[in-house]
Amino acid sequence: MSQVPEPYRERAARLPGAILWTRTTDGTGQRVLPDGCMDLLWIEGELVVAGPDTSAYVDNSEPGIRYAALRFAPGTGPGFLGVPAREVRDTRVPLADLWSIGRSRRLADRISTALDAGLALEQAAVELFDRPPDRLAAQVLSGVRRGVGVRDLAGSAGLSERQLHRRCLDAFGYGPKMLARVLRMNAALDRARSGLALAEVAAVSGYADQAHLTREVKALAGVTPSVLLS
Repeated sequence: MSQVPEPYRERAARLPGAILWTRTTDGTGQRVLPDGCMDLLWIEGELVVAGPDTSAYVDNSEPGIRYAALRFAPGTGPGFLGVPAREVRDTRVPLADLWSIGRSRRLADRISTALDAGLALEQAAVELFDRPPDRLAAQVLSGVRRGVGVRDLAGSAGLSERQLHRRCLDAFGYGPKMLARVLRMNAALDRARSGLALAEVAAVSGYADQAHLTREVKALAGVTPSVLLS
């Protein structure tokens, strides 16, 4: 019997800041936009880490592939998974390549024997990923979202701009300027999905005009805002 495609679903996970999401593919390409996040994916019996993307990733999986995954909040994935974000940027890597074979196998066995893979993944994450938050990453994320410039971000953290850039590469996979572009694009698209006209979205999101918004979205997402929203 073929697997009936299920729509994408998500909810807040018990792990601070994380999102638990599930879906079953229907054979149409799924465009995943860059968001500064890292995901731990359970895909048909295999654990895979999805690193932060600098451009859209198009998942062309055949129909019926089931996903259960944890999306870590921007800057938190490295602390949970034990790998700098820069090392998995723009890649999908088996967890066994990053952890010991035994450790990754124990987690995979636990999920594979559970009735609900998503719940099992969430529970395992709560138990296994006990890490203190990266205070600098949280500070940078808050500052970028408020439009604080790189020089002021570095100064408030007691770092040089070069040091801040390196720390951001480890936490987010890219520097603060790229992080700002990614976060601004996603915020703008959320406003557009709420029904706001693109010209108004551009104005309130800090773009020079609608053409600037369109160029930025196409550079990061690979298609124009109108295509994404349709």
